Amino acid sequence: MAVATEMGAVMNKKKILVTGGAGFIGFHLCKRLICHEFDVVTVDNLNDYYDVRIKEDRLKLLEAAPNFRFIKMDIANRGEMEHLFAAEKFDYVVNLAAQAGVRYSILNPHAYVESNLLGFANILEGCRHNKVKHLIFASSSSVYGANTNIPFSVHHNVDHPVSLYAATKKSNELLAHTYSSLYKLPCTGLRFFTVYGPWGRPDMALFLFIKAILEDRPIDVFNHGDMRRDFTYIDDIVEGVFRLIERIPVANPAWDGSHPDPSSSYAPYKLYNIGNNQPVSLLKFIEVIEDALGIKAVKNLLPMQQGDVAETYADIDDLVRDTGFTPSTPLHTGVTNFVTWYKGYFKIQ
Repeated sequence: MAVATEMGAVMNKKKILVTGGAGFIGFHLCKRLICHEFDVVTVDNLNDYYDVRIKEDRLKLLEAAPNFRFIKMDIANRGEMEHLFAAEKFDYVVNLAAQAGVRYSILNPHAYVESNLLGFANILEGCRHNKVKHLIFASSSSVYGANTNIPFSVHHNVDHPVSLYAATKKSNELLAHTYSSLYKLPCTGLRFFTVYGPWGRPDMALFLFIKAILEDRPIDVFNHGDMRRDFTYIDDIVEGVFRLIERIPVANPAWDGSHPDPSSSYAPYKLYNIGNNQPVSLLKFIEVIEDALGIKAVKNLLPMQQGDVAETYADIDDLVRDTGFTPSTPLHTGVTNFVTWYKGYFKIQ
C-alpha cells in the first residue's frame, strides 16, 4: 500500500519547465521548486556571456535532487523546443532564459533578437500547442525606459524604451498578450527590479564592485554616483514568482478598451512589478558594500552610460494585493549574504 501511495504522489507531481535554470534567478527558483514537490525540468544553452563555470556549479547543486532534470538546449532552436514540449507535456512554464544586460545589447544586438524574441516565440508556440496551464515570463524594470513617473507602475504605459534589451522585454509582453488574446493562453509577466544576492551574475554591479575592491582596484561609478536603484534580494524575487505560478490569470471584466489598463486585459493576462519598493542611491549601495567588506572603495566617477536610466522604483501594490507578499529583505542583510557567498565560493580569507 505504501508503494502505491508513493507512486500516486509521484504521478500527481506538477511538471514545470524553467528555462534558463543555470542562470542566477533560474537556479534559485529551481531550488525552491524542488523542495515543494514539483517535477522540475530546466533548459539552458550555457552560453559564455559570463563564466560558464558558475553556471555549471549551480547545476551541480540542483542535479543532486531526484525531481530535477537538466537538458542543454537553446530556446531559439525551434525543432528542439517543439520536441521538448510535445514529449514532456508541462503543466507550467517559467521563462527566465534571455540574453541579459543593457550595455551588452548595444554591442551585440543579434544575441538579443535570437534569444529574447525568437526563443520566446518558440516558448509561446510550445505552450499554445501543448495545453500549458500558465506561462510566467521574466520582463524587466528596463521597460519603463524614458518614463519619469515615479514610482514605476504596471498601470503606466511603457512605449519609450532606451535600450534594445528593454525593447525585447516590452516585445515579450506584447507577444504574450497576443497569445493570451488569440489562444486563451494564461500569461503573467514579471518586471524584476535590480536583482542581487548569492550566486549572482559576474557582470552585475555588486559582483564587479566586490571583486574590484578585494583586488585593490578602483570601481567605475556611472553618472557620478547620481543613480538610484530598487535593489531586490533574490529570495524576494523567488518568493514572488513562486506565489504566482499557480495563480492563473483570468480576464479582467472591468477592462475598458477606451481607457486601457496595461497591467491586465480582456484576455487571461497580467503584469506585476517585483521590487523592494525602497530605492537606494548608488553611493549608499557602495557604503553598504564597504561596511560588509571592511574596506573603503576607490571610486572612478564616470558619466551616464548609453541605455541606462537614472532611477528605478517599483510600485508593488498589485503584487501585495494579489499574493499577500511584500519584498522586504534589508539591503545590508542581502549584501552581507552575498559577501559571505563570494568569499566562500572563491576561497578568500
